[in-house]
Amino acid sequence: MKRSNGNNGIAIRKGAELDGLRLAGHTAAEVLGKAAALIRPGVSTGEVDAAAAQFMADAGSRSAFLGYRGFSGHICISLNEEVVHGIGRAGRIIQNGDIVKIDVGVIKNGWIGDNATSVPVGAIRPDVHQLLRATEESLHVAISHAVPGGMLRKLCGSVEEFVRRFNFTVVRQFVGHGLGRKLHEKPEVPNFDSGNIKTRLMPGMVLAIEPMVNMGTGEVEVLADGWTAVTRDRRPSSHFEHTVLITEEGPEILTPRARLTQPMEPVPA
Repeated sequence: MKRSNGNNGIAIRKGAELDGLRLAGHTAAEVLGKAAALIRPGVSTGEVDAAAAQFMADAGSRSAFLGYRGFSGHICISLNEEVVHGIGRAGRIIQNGDIVKIDVGVIKNGWIGDNATSVPVGAIRPDVHQLLRATEESLHVAISHAVPGGMLRKLCGSVEEFVRRFNFTVVRQFVGHGLGRKLHEKPEVPNFDSGNIKTRLMPGMVLAIEPMVNMGTGEVEVLADGWTAVTRDRRPSSHFEHTVLITEEGPEILTPRARLTQPMEPVPA
């Protein structure tokens, strides 16, 4: 059952609901890991999308993205300056030096798991590696704020606060979200503090936290396919995401996986 705590209609999940969300999250993480392992020069993004669809079917799940508002991919797969919502295509070939963003959402027994990572292909530039490290670290900084009694605005603001120390910017047009039986539920989880976020975090809330961080401007535009969002200055973008449950003991990552990069310390403010 979906329960509201009076906190702007945000669902509080308990009992069997959490079992369903944990299973969906673990399934999404498993599919993401298998899809990421396919990334190498010469492979098309269409091949990765098709393989991910099979991985989902093998796990008794299906894509949470396919058909959503007309989206035609099973996963989002975006290269380099593409921020998010890229659609796999047979003619889009992965090259050495690319960074490939993979976003996987699955439906398993009616519950949704959602997660994303950025995969470097071969040797990438040092500044791009720094972008990946800072983005992944900002995700874990945000997760550290997913505690009972904490303010959502502090969690959101921690992403921008962290990455701007490296002169990176956050995307404001796309945000994280709550999820459960629907892909997008309350609350919105931006990667910045808008000043208008009043939500206090409570056990049972489930958040998809997903920093989208750009090397240059935070401005994006959507290509002619109606989906693929790219940086306006065409400089690289990075994307990492976990589904996180707030518990009495603190944050529980429902989409567990090994980190891509080593933890880093923030540079002095």
